[in-house]
Amino acid sequence: MSTTEPNISDTNRYSIGEAAKILGIHRNTLRIHTDQGLIKCGFRRQNMRRFYTGAEIKRYWKSQY
Repeated sequence: MSTTEPNISDTNRYSIGEAAKILGIHRNTLRIHTDQGLIKCGFRRQNMRRFYTGAEIKRYWKSQY
């Protein structure tokens, strides 16, 4: 995981790949942590793909340090 706090907008939505890259972890690790309830995600209505808000990514990052 990256040691610097992500500099992202709280209201933007990020795909699982983008969120994993921002956090410096593998997308499978992020998926596992989502399933464990450590980070919350939403689902896009059109294709039911996961997304993470900037605020949730920051909250998760702070909880890990």
